Amino acid sequence: MDISEIQEKLKSELEGFKSEMASASNLDDIARIRTRYTGSKSYTITALGNIGSLPREIRPAAGKEANSIKKEIEDLLEEKERYFKNIRFDADLRSQKPDLTLPAMKTHPGRRHIISQVIEEIEELFIGLGFEIAEGPEAETDYYNFEALNTPADHPARSLHDTFFISGKTLLRTQTSPVQIRYMEKHQPPIYIIAPGKVYRRDYDISHTPMFTQIEGLVVDKGINFGNLKWTLETFAHEIFGRERKVRLRPHYFPFTEPSAEVDVSCKICNGSGCRTCSNSGWLEVLGAGMVDPNLYKFVNYDPEQVNGFAFGMGIERIAMLKYGIDDIRLFYDNDLRFVRQF
Repeated sequence: MDISEIQEKLKSELEGFKSEMASASNLDDIARIRTRYTGSKSYTITALGNIGSLPREIRPAAGKEANSIKKEIEDLLEEKERYFKNIRFDADLRSQKPDLTLPAMKTHPGRRHIISQVIEEIEELFIGLGFEIAEGPEAETDYYNFEALNTPADHPARSLHDTFFISGKTLLRTQTSPVQIRYMEKHQPPIYIIAPGKVYRRDYDISHTPMFTQIEGLVVDKGINFGNLKWTLETFAHEIFGRERKVRLRPHYFPFTEPSAEVDVSCKICNGSGCRTCSNSGWLEVLGAGMVDPNLYKFVNYDPEQVNGFAFGMGIERIAMLKYGIDDIRLFYDNDLRFVRQF
């Protein structure tokens, strides 16, 4: 079979196709014609499948011709199919006779998650106080997460963390404090920063999740003292929880601050008289803080004789729970729209 004979048969196939398409009146006719001219037994598809058996010198021309005919058939089928589908859609729409006076379906606009809202509120507060926002990696090294924070390998404080280790010296950070070390390595005092971000620990109950969100703050400058820390935390608590709330600082221990303190606010439910929410103490724990331990400065080449500083850290979920009366931290991550829409 020579190329002219193949071209003649393909041309005849195309003419037959166009003739049948001209008489097609519905989608069923289109489906039948599609099978007849593009199915596995159609001449065009068969010709393409047999290209390899043709003499080498006519294969390119035969293949080009068959592909050209195949594409033209498919394009015409798609065009005619769209035409009949539009006719059917219009007929269906007219038969349904929709009542255009009925109210439209109610739509629910998206909302920012409550955690995002609280983060932004805290960020705006501290930016107003002159702080900058710093960020760092969530996959962290043992050095930045523990050692440079005055927590060496044999330090008993390591037992406070049940850590997700990725490899020997790589882990998912248990706090955003490593951001402070990384920032101090690259910047000289004065430093006023907050470090928001996700952290990871092996906990899961009504007050703990394996992943949660923290914001930690760091100030390093000349003449910084505990009074500066107390004023900053009281300002934060009054802006977030209300100016009527009382604030107290209790002595505590953290590896990277000395002296250290836990910060409480008076219970909003009982106004400090004691209730079930505050375990009858009248107080609710909010965050931890303290003066930066001078030992940390050796990791970033600061002179502890020239500068001093304080640091603080809080869980955003806990702040949101205390602010809005939420009793289960897992609600933040259940993706229940009823919960999200409340805020």
